[in-house]
Amino acid sequence: MHHSFKLVIVTLSTILLATLMIGTLLGGSEDTQDAYRHFAVYTEVISRIKSDYVEEPDMKSVTLGALNGLLESVDPYASYLSADQYKQYLANKNAKNAATGLILSRRFGYVGVVDSIPNSPADKAGLSTGDVLETIAGVATRDMPLAYAEMLLEGAPGTTIELTVMRVRRGTEATKVALIREPLKLPALTAEMKGDGVAVIKVLSLETGKSRQVAAKLAELTKQGAQKLVLDLRHNASGDAAEGIALANLFLDKGLITYLQGQKHPKQEFNAEATKAVWKQPLVVLTNRGTAGGAEIAANALAENKRAEVVGERTYGDAALRKALTMDDGSAVILSVAKYYGSGGKSIQDNGVTPTVPVAEQDAAADDDETETTPAPAPSGEDRQLKTAIEVLVKGKAGIAQATPGAAAGSSTVRPATSLGVPTAPPK
Repeated sequence: MHHSFKLVIVTLSTILLATLMIGTLLGGSEDTQDAYRHFAVYTEVISRIKSDYVEEPDMKSVTLGALNGLLESVDPYASYLSADQYKQYLANKNAKNAATGLILSRRFGYVGVVDSIPNSPADKAGLSTGDVLETIAGVATRDMPLAYAEMLLEGAPGTTIELTVMRVRRGTEATKVALIREPLKLPALTAEMKGDGVAVIKVLSLETGKSRQVAAKLAELTKQGAQKLVLDLRHNASGDAAEGIALANLFLDKGLITYLQGQKHPKQEFNAEATKAVWKQPLVVLTNRGTAGGAEIAANALAENKRAEVVGERTYGDAALRKALTMDDGSAVILSVAKYYGSGGKSIQDNGVTPTVPVAEQDAAADDDETETTPAPAPSGEDRQLKTAIEVLVKGKAGIAQATPGAAAGSSTVRPATSLGVPTAPPK
């Protein structure tokens, strides 16, 4: 082996060994012998690539691929940045650049779309949950650090960025999309009365102060005669975890909302405070694949406390505290150091929030790993998920069977409605 290849082997081996041994020492499921066994296999694979691959491999690409593959298998929001990339990341972090409105994660080794901020350039171009960015500005996103992809999408207002997009859910070939960067403005919440005393509040982002706006809007709706509420959290993937906790507390007067915990982050519980609860009437929450972050925390808390039925689709899965961990050579790993959990002990990021009343979007069939049924034809322009949510509020258990196409009454994919009011006991 020549010197540079030995250096690659030592570097990769050190990273992997450290990862495996840390997991073992902190109580992972594998014992020490298993850790060494996997380490030996990994080293042999690298050696075989070098000696037997059809042509001389680019070991820099192998190194980056290994690092990014390792990170993606642990955390789809993680990034490894070289020293130069990390310097650029820090320089751009507080810059007031224009952007495209895309919210990203890793998917299939590429950069995937969590969702597009409503009314952003990406949203107007039709980019949505499940799409995969094959290239950004002509650069392949395979093994591209997530944080670096986010930097590439930012720039001066009015400038154009070209993407190659694979629309996986629609089954179409990769297409080129040009987006014009612009200063992003997070959407305001909206509210309306729907009849039968039902009100709908649509919350599309959870930036600081949004929960106070929801509380004020609830007061207005109460004066207008609202007695039941649909809280629409679809396409809500931006904002703060703290706002998600505050949003849940508007509807809970007791019980655990969530807790935050990591290997080096002590367990931190967030419990509902009775003085902050402002709505005690029946409630249904709407979610879809584009619901992520703080919105997931709120939806999960309301479901687990049996305060609300959740109608729609399983959420994306993104609720964690992330930090940049610097290396001796100036590079850095951006990693989730703690995750938010529900009262049952399940990580929201790893599991998402599963609806109690599954209803697929009208324009796409459900993925194989979800419990939702394939949507039946519906009148043009009808919002099936919202219609079902209102049925649940107005008609209760009977309304679910009538409003969920393709799901027979008593089907295992649909849980009958339980009490939609204030919980009578704290969660276990």
